[in-house]
Amino acid sequence: MEKFFKLKENGTNVSTEFLAGLTTFFAMAYIIFVNPAMLSQTGMPQGAVFLATIIASIVGTLVMGLFANVPYAQAPGMGLNAFFTFTVVFQLGFTWEQALAMVFICGVVNVLITVTKVRKLIIKSIPESLQNAISGGIGIFIGYLGIKSAGLLSFTSDPGTYLALDSGTVVADSSAVPALVAFNNPGVLLGLIGITITIILLVLNVKGAIMIGIVLTTLIGIPMKVTDLNLGESISLAESFSQLGETFGAAFGSKGLLSLFSDPAKIPLVLMTIFAFSLSDTFDTIGTFIGTGRRSGIFDEADERALEESSGFESKMDKALFADSIATSIGAIFGTSNTTTYVESAAGIGAGGRTGLTSVVTALCFLVSMFLAPVISIVPAQATAPALVAVGIMMLASFKDIKWLDFDVAVPAFFASIFMGLAYSISNGIAFGFIYYIIVKLVKGEGKDINPVLWVSTLLFVLNFVIMAFL
Repeated sequence: MEKFFKLKENGTNVSTEFLAGLTTFFAMAYIIFVNPAMLSQTGMPQGAVFLATIIASIVGTLVMGLFANVPYAQAPGMGLNAFFTFTVVFQLGFTWEQALAMVFICGVVNVLITVTKVRKLIIKSIPESLQNAISGGIGIFIGYLGIKSAGLLSFTSDPGTYLALDSGTVVADSSAVPALVAFNNPGVLLGLIGITITIILLVLNVKGAIMIGIVLTTLIGIPMKVTDLNLGESISLAESFSQLGETFGAAFGSKGLLSLFSDPAKIPLVLMTIFAFSLSDTFDTIGTFIGTGRRSGIFDEADERALEESSGFESKMDKALFADSIATSIGAIFGTSNTTTYVESAAGIGAGGRTGLTSVVTALCFLVSMFLAPVISIVPAQATAPALVAVGIMMLASFKDIKWLDFDVAVPAFFASIFMGLAYSISNGIAFGFIYYIIVKLVKGEGKDINPVLWVSTLLFVLNFVIMAFL
């Protein structure tokens, strides 16, 4: 194990990696229950999506750990599953089988742009100041996720839906602005207690502080009646497997890929939808790798040099990008929306995870969850939220390397970092960072310094915004 994962070389050990893997799993375990609830609204059998979610997470995370030897976990992405359900199926009128076919094609596209080094070129094209802004921005995003999960904010609608379009007119709903809740219910109080416990443990440098915080908060939640020990009805594994036959391979059937391009009039819409899937998936992953890997040293300068010089899968970044790219197609085959690298992996990295052993432990936890889902579900969101808050704090350190007094540097850094939280999207934050970086450079007459790949990436983002305006 030491030789395979190179634990000493990466400054870690088995116990640290084990705790980190558990931490990552509990930070993202919600997807086991949320994804089936989301996708089942399209008519997909919920038990099948439950299994597809777990299988895609296991396979993607294992490839990440065993092939790339990095501590990242994969699962069907939030946001992407909402796009799948509410935009592709409900709004555009595609069947869920056709939507799965588009997700599969998106995965193939991601594999191609990874094998042809397009993803590498994109990463190399991002200026160091923007890379630091992305890292700090992910800190804001993760911290925001944690504060929201702890129940400390109130909304009248979901984040990202503050404005509504009514016959082309933008209608503002000022009541949808996030606000601090009243501290008058057990869930909110438990969230505050959990955050305080985790911060205290981290300040005292207690080994395994984040995982200990999750356990203690869950236990404290029992007398407060927030941790629900009533396991309820167990998910029937046998029934779920029988339903899996309905979604497995459905992407290729007569209702899926075979009918996707049957109507010539809809082909442009199909291609635009695949493009939207792929762009968001690609930049969510790139942002997560840059943001968490650079700060923690997982992808250090030596690896970045190898990335530039390698012609095959020689660097960790090469392998990690490939591991991520194949997971989406695998998930689509079983019956779930885009599988992506989870930003919640930062919780395990914050707990000390540095190698693929962390990912292997997380994957095994997903396997166990197939049989113990009701037990795992008792861990309340208020128990995992403090881990995200703590990691968010740690990642803000990347802001110190940005020259904020240089307005030319500060503008794109501001938009890249702030929009991640405000727009509730890593890829949208990167998009605005790119756009304003190019604007600043052009205004200063430094257009020749802009990397051609950055130009193309930015134009694709703009095109995506235009497309989404009409979808």
